[in-house]
Amino acid sequence: MPSNAAPAPRPRGRPRSFDREAALDRATRLFWEHGYEATSVADLTRVMGIGAPSLYAAFGDKRALFDEVVAAYGAGYGAFTGRALAEEPTARAAVGRLLREAAGEYASAEHPRGCLVISAATNTSSEAVRGSLRALREANVAAIRDLIQDDVDAGLLPAGTDAAGLARYTGAVVQGMSQQARDGASAAELAVVAELALAAWP
Repeated sequence: MPSNAAPAPRPRGRPRSFDREAALDRATRLFWEHGYEATSVADLTRVMGIGAPSLYAAFGDKRALFDEVVAAYGAGYGAFTGRALAEEPTARAAVGRLLREAAGEYASAEHPRGCLVISAATNTSSEAVRGSLRALREANVAAIRDLIQDDVDAGLLPAGTDAAGLARYTGAVVQGMSQQARDGASAAELAVVAELALAAWP
């Protein structure tokens, strides 16, 4: 007997023929290595192994892809920063862990050197891109400042400790370590920088 059931709707469009997460990781590494400005859509499609129409359909334009890359970097390669600040019992311990892990991560041969959030906007004409990355860096400095101030208030650091200044100093060290790694500094050399920075704490 003929069925009265309506036919199943046909899926719209062609199914994706690529691994989205793998393609995103390849895009992350490309932006990380060359920065936002120097990475073209042609570079992205070549490295990601997809055509431009697939890139736009899956990720949007270059800027939208970059925003997703930054989020993926923060949740993956760069997640050690947030973990250090959230999991350690004191500001000194958190910053110590952050700097020591940064030494290893920034100089690792497993991925591009340095920090994407620090280096990807170098020589970029887009104020929106520069501003979004600057906001992430400033948020980290603010989080460190708050941890330091909490320890000052709790008597774990001297009452006269300049929380804002010490946090800004830490941010400067992190940014310097990233650039030093991109210039070829080893993990061991960056680890020395980390320990010297910690020696400056009150």
